[in-house]
Amino acid sequence: MRMLLLVVLVLAVVNAVNNRLAPGLYVPVCVTTAALLVLIARLSGLTADDLGLGRGSVRRGLRWGLIVATAFVAVYLAGLAVPFTRDVFQDQRAAGLTVGELVYRVLVRVPLGTVLLEEIAFRGVLWAMVERRWGHLWATTFSSFLFGLWHVLPSRGLTRANAAAEAVFGAGSVGVVLSVVAAVVGTALAGVLFCELRRRSGSLIPPMALHFALNSAGYVLAWAAGRWWGSP
Repeated sequence: MRMLLLVVLVLAVVNAVNNRLAPGLYVPVCVTTAALLVLIARLSGLTADDLGLGRGSVRRGLRWGLIVATAFVAVYLAGLAVPFTRDVFQDQRAAGLTVGELVYRVLVRVPLGTVLLEEIAFRGVLWAMVERRWGHLWATTFSSFLFGLWHVLPSRGLTRANAAAEAVFGAGSVGVVLSVVAAVVGTALAGVLFCELRRRSGSLIPPMALHFALNSAGYVLAWAAGRWWGSP
């Protein structure tokens, strides 16, 4: 139990560092934290297989990961092709990136920062710690709840950056609160999906692959939407 609380404390501190105190150190902080969490997990008695990172787990997970990532990228492309849903991709944070910045986000920041830390933390270490004590339902509920809360700080500027979010929630303070609540609920539900992929595959690779596809493809398509159809 103490190790579980330690993991939660580490994540709370890192969330503040990444979003408020030192956002420029995002990638090194995420990589270092992911390594620290794995160390804590191993000290608590968890094995590589428990974390979904054993040799057999990785091989099995690669097949799952390819399938789910391809499927969700196809959904993204369909959404961009339909005018009714195209506004969802109009995001100033991505549209204003240079080509170099876009490549950095897609190939460095997302996989080595966001995906590595969040999957190891929420679907790897936290999920395995809780599952060992109370079973997979509690593991999924707990890790997904914390995954939703993890997105409170990063979602505070959503209505200013995304045209669809501003249209739905409004641009005032009430809109900001509603958009944050929606982001927390949405990411918690996404966490449930990631956990289920992790449980059914027995591997951390499928949620990693899906998470990478969603975030990186989201950046690329939002950047393309801003170039081809203009800013909202």
